[in-house]
Amino acid sequence: MVSGGVVPSMLRGLVPVTRRTASADPSESGIGAQLAGLRPADRLTRLVDLVRAESSFVLAQPDPESVSARQEFRVQGFDSLTAVELRNRLGAATGLRLPATLVFDYPTPAALAEYLLTELMGGDDTPAPAAPVRAVGGEDPVVVVGMSCHFPGGVRSPEDLWDLVFDERDVVSGFPAGRGWDVEGYDAANARGGFLHDAADFDAEFFGVSPREAVSMDPQQRVVLEAAWEAIERSGVDPRALAGTATGVYLGAADTAYANLLGSSAEGFVMTGTIASLIAGRVAYTLGLEGPAMTVDTACSSSLVAMHLAAQALRSGECSLALAGGVTVLSSPAPFLEFARQGGLAADGRCKAFSGAADGTGWSEGVGVVVLERLSDARANGHRVLAVVR
Repeated sequence: MVSGGVVPSMLRGLVPVTRRTASADPSESGIGAQLAGLRPADRLTRLVDLVRAESSFVLAQPDPESVSARQEFRVQGFDSLTAVELRNRLGAATGLRLPATLVFDYPTPAALAEYLLTELMGGDDTPAPAAPVRAVGGEDPVVVVGMSCHFPGGVRSPEDLWDLVFDERDVVSGFPAGRGWDVEGYDAANARGGFLHDAADFDAEFFGVSPREAVSMDPQQRVVLEAAWEAIERSGVDPRALAGTATGVYLGAADTAYANLLGSSAEGFVMTGTIASLIAGRVAYTLGLEGPAMTVDTACSSSLVAMHLAAQALRSGECSLALAGGVTVLSSPAPFLEFARQGGLAADGRCKAFSGAADGTGWSEGVGVVVLERLSDARANGHRVLAVVR
C-alpha cells in the first residue's frame, strides 16, 4: 500500500497514482484558496515552491532545493515523458487544464509559476507594465556606480588592480599551459603576453548552466558572466533583483574561434556557446534583463564604444541601468603568430606606448565591466557614485 499517494520512483511504472479531479473553478481549488490568503508579493513565491516540489518528485530528486527556479527544465533532466507527468501533477494540484507542452512553453520553474499565477488569479496578479524609461537632458550625467575586473596576475577586483599598479608588478608571462596550444614556430620573444591562467574556472551550477553546456561556452562568455554579476553586486544591487528590468548590456568582444576546439560532444550548444555576437545576450538571458543587449566589435576600441553606446541608451531612455565593458580570452595563439609575421609584436611582449623604445604591441587577456546609471537615479537609489562619464 502506498502511503499518502507517494510512489517510490522505481515503482512508478507499476503502481498508478490516483489523480485528484480538477475543480471547475481553479480559484476554488486548494492552491487557489491558499493564494487568495497571501499577500500578492508572496503568491508567486508559493507557486515557484510548488513547481519545484512537483519537479523534484518527478525527477526523483531528494528535495525541491535540488531544482533550480531559473534553469531550463530540459537542462535539469526533463524529457517528453517527465514533462507530461509534471503537467499532470500540476494540473491535479491547481485544478487547471494544462497543455502537454507546458514545460516547453514555459521553460523554467519561475516562468511556469508566473503562468500558473495568471491562470489561477484571473490576471489580478499580472504585473503592471513597466513605466517607460524617461529620456534625460545633459544636466543629468551618466555615472559609474559599480565595477569589476579580472586581469592577469591574479587581479580579481579593482582593488587588486590598484595594488598591481602601486606595486609595479610584472604580469607578462609565457603562453598558458592546459589550453593545448601548439607553440611550435614561436620564438621565446613572441610567445609572451598577459594571460588569465584560471580562465577555465567557472561555477556552472551557480549560473544554472549544465556541465555539458558550460564546456561548449566560449570562455569569454563564462568570465564576463562572473564579472557582470560581481559588478552589479559591487553597486549594492542583488543581481537577481534585476530580472525583468530594463537593464541594458553592451560588451566589446571578438570571435576567438573557440568553436574550432569543440568536438561532436558539444552539438546542440555550439551556436549559443561560441558566436561572439551572443556574448551580451548570454549575460542578459542569464540574469533575466530586458533592456537592449549588444556585442560590439570595433577591434581595440570595442570596450570604449560599448560604454559610449550604453551611455547613449541611458540618456535616450532606452534603459534604466546599463552594464558596459569588454572581454578577451584567446582560444588560440593565432594573433601572436599573425602579428609576429608583420613585425608588429614587441620583442619582450610589452607595449611601451608613448616611449621612444616602443617596438610593437603586446597582447593581453582580461575582462572589465562597469555599471552605469543616470546621476539622478543613482542618488534616488542610494548608489555610491564612483565616476562621472563626461
